[in-house]
Amino acid sequence: MARLPFLFCLVAALGLLAAADGIYSSKSPVLQVNTKNYDSLIAQSNQTSIVEFYAPWCGHCQNLKPAYEKAAKNLAGLAKVAAVNCDEESNKPLCGQFGVQGFPTLKIIRPGKKAGKPMVEDYQGPREAKAIVEAVSDKITNHVKRLKADTLDAWVEGGTRPKAILFTEKGTTAPLVKALAIDFLGSIDFAQVRNKETAAVDKYEIEKFPTIVLLQGDNVSKYDGEISKEALTTFLSQAASPNQDPAPKEAKAKSTSTKKSKSASSSASSAFSKASEDHKSSDFEEYLEHASTVVVEDGAPSDSPLPIVENKQKPMVVPDVTPPLPTLEASSDLRARCLQADSSHCVLVLLPSKAGGEADYADGAAEALSGFAAVEEKYNKRKANIFPAYAVPSDNDDAGIIRQALGLKSETEVDVVVVNIKKGWAKKYSKSSFDAKSIESFMDDIRFGEGTKQKLPADFFAEPGSTAEPTASQEPEASSSETAAESSSTHDEL
Repeated sequence: MARLPFLFCLVAALGLLAAADGIYSSKSPVLQVNTKNYDSLIAQSNQTSIVEFYAPWCGHCQNLKPAYEKAAKNLAGLAKVAAVNCDEESNKPLCGQFGVQGFPTLKIIRPGKKAGKPMVEDYQGPREAKAIVEAVSDKITNHVKRLKADTLDAWVEGGTRPKAILFTEKGTTAPLVKALAIDFLGSIDFAQVRNKETAAVDKYEIEKFPTIVLLQGDNVSKYDGEISKEALTTFLSQAASPNQDPAPKEAKAKSTSTKKSKSASSSASSAFSKASEDHKSSDFEEYLEHASTVVVEDGAPSDSPLPIVENKQKPMVVPDVTPPLPTLEASSDLRARCLQADSSHCVLVLLPSKAGGEADYADGAAEALSGFAAVEEKYNKRKANIFPAYAVPSDNDDAGIIRQALGLKSETEVDVVVVNIKKGWAKKYSKSSFDAKSIESFMDDIRFGEGTKQKLPADFFAEPGSTAEPTASQEPEASSSETAAESSSTHDEL
């Protein structure tokens, strides 16, 4: 009997040692992030990242590990898959600043307009590798200009940087191409041209798809090797060197931190530790009951027993970031969501073309995007019914058709219209600005049937989806026998 307390203590000690070591080994494809390297590896990175905040004693975190490591392998070179051990004392201020209250907490972090000021949003999707890969791939910043035959020449002649053109049968931009554009951002401009732009295809003598053409002055080079990140990087490096990520460290300036900032960091750490310990107690007891096997009911994140910690000084929380409007880049997406025979209200923010291949839109379009996104988020948080709003880029083939059919503005300006295919009408946004008050007034007019509506032409998308190209989400899921090929699918597609 005397041996039982000893064995209990031994199991507890082994559990604590496992916690100290963390879940992911040094050989894991998951990037280990801590308070010291978070800024250089994640905040200052050009790449999109997903970061898991975990504790080694958390059963849900142990359950997530295989899928998370699989996602890391699939996204290698395209985006960062990282993890922070919140049980490490030195990491508790970082976990506190992100408002972590339960484990695992996953956040997608992507570059903002200002360096070092990334945009942060919670990942609420399934804890499965495929879902994680798709969510992160969708958030990779797209610096690839989509062009047509009549706009290609002007783009090629604009600026002095080398140009890389992808000729493809697809309407959407593959994660691999977006990642390459990020790696060479500022040194090589990227564009994408569909196979149906026959004038451009003939001009560059494209015989198969996909094909990448590199332009350096009068020199034209076609890539004819394997489709992989490493091989394409080598090919493009003849024109320019890829950007370093993270960027080289600059000389450290003298510290300007104040006692107040140190106190706030200490407060965040203390407050987080309080919530973490209460969360840990229940999970660790369960761990001791199943010393050799961790049993987890499901993959959902666990809640902290004390969502509001008993401390007057609250942890520093990264401000909530309004999710951007969903973007319907492909005609097939637009038709499936809004242009079917039984489609009801759809708010379409028709975006202008981006001059010179710039990544950001002009102020008017940016205001429309942020304004409608904020109103959508406001209604969603209140769980109020509101019709969906989508951003539609100018290079979506159906955007021009809608503009022409409804007599809207040209592609150089942003325009907003609500279409209701089922009832056969459209309504233009006629407010002078895109502030919250104006947008909500516009939404109210639609709900209450006020204002002038425009009858849709008789042939307005009479056969929706007839020419639609299947998107990634429409492709059948790979069977278990295809697992071996799955890791290369994200990397080897253009």
